[in-house]
Amino acid sequence: MSKISTIGLLLFLAGAVCAQEIPAGAVSISRLHYEGGGDWYTDPSSLPNLLDYFHSVTQVSVNPIERRVKIGDDQFYESPYLYMTGHGNINFTDEQAQILRDQLINGAFLHADDCYGMDESFRREMGKVFPEKELVELPADHEIFHMLYDFPNGLPKVHEHDGKRPQALGIFYEDRLVVLYTYETDLGDGWEDAEVHHDPAEIRMQALEMGTNILLYALSH
Repeated sequence: MSKISTIGLLLFLAGAVCAQEIPAGAVSISRLHYEGGGDWYTDPSSLPNLLDYFHSVTQVSVNPIERRVKIGDDQFYESPYLYMTGHGNINFTDEQAQILRDQLINGAFLHADDCYGMDESFRREMGKVFPEKELVELPADHEIFHMLYDFPNGLPKVHEHDGKRPQALGIFYEDRLVVLYTYETDLGDGWEDAEVHHDPAEIRMQALEMGTNILLYALSH
């Protein structure tokens, strides 16, 4: 999508929300409450901060109060944008894996952000959801890195973790990116209140800008 197309999308979204003037028209993010023992609830200020920033630069109405959903509950089916993070174990039952798969195939988008420690279990559980697919790395020229802000080298590095380079990994279904996995970056920590991790202002801004790109990408695909 070109920058002109992105601006057109923003104008359309802002106009549609303004015309409706109802909360249902606002952009929201649903945090996935998963089983297995991992701290799915970590970084509580991250999503409200990201949505506030998204609104400030796009003027698109948002609902800054994150939804917290479990796979298969009523709000889960009303959630086009799913987010998950944590440091520990993730576990999906076979039924949950099938429900999540169906939701993603039917148009939803999942952003998983490794907060350092969920990598092994996330990859394992994605194998249940899409056994026929593999996580593939998105190249630096992928559209998601150039929606509103340019990231010519791909994902920004927020926290060191194991010192590896940050990677944006994806699962595609019929040429649509349905799962984005951000690894060795920790965008969510960069979205948190400044006093939580004491990240430099430049790093926090990069995280918010990348998060805005991801939201715009998900809204337009």
